[in-house]
Amino acid sequence: MIDKIEVTIDVIVHATEDISKIFQAFELLNLKKEDFTIHETTGYFENPITMLNAKIVKKEAENFMKKLLGLLSHQQINELIEEIEERTVDSRFHMRLDKQELIKGNVVIREKDTIKIKIHTPIYNKKETVKTFTEIFQIAT
Repeated sequence: MIDKIEVTIDVIVHATEDISKIFQAFELLNLKKEDFTIHETTGYFENPITMLNAKIVKKEAENFMKKLLGLLSHQQINELIEEIEERTVDSRFHMRLDKQELIKGNVVIREKDTIKIKIHTPIYNKKETVKTFTEIFQIAT
């Protein structure tokens, strides 16, 4: 199923953050600035916000997953596997990485100030969800 994987990455960059550091941090996961679409908008208090979005498919998505999982600790991968049912909606697995930690060169799963990652693979039988994503998360081991 890893060959049919699709990964979507969403990042909110606030005016106080250095976007070049964020692009540099993504190099750790083999992503370049060119992989992202950039959308400028304004926040609730009229502050400028930059939205970054990347959609990775096929071999690039497989390579991204291998790199991401290779940088996560075994404990974090096991936690993701244990939480598959809670994190999956319509064949999409949702996870978040700590943006500030990624800038420091660390890949850490966290729920605040995050980079949103959605991993999609076709699952035709809901009962197969845990098995399918478990296989995906075990490719790095």
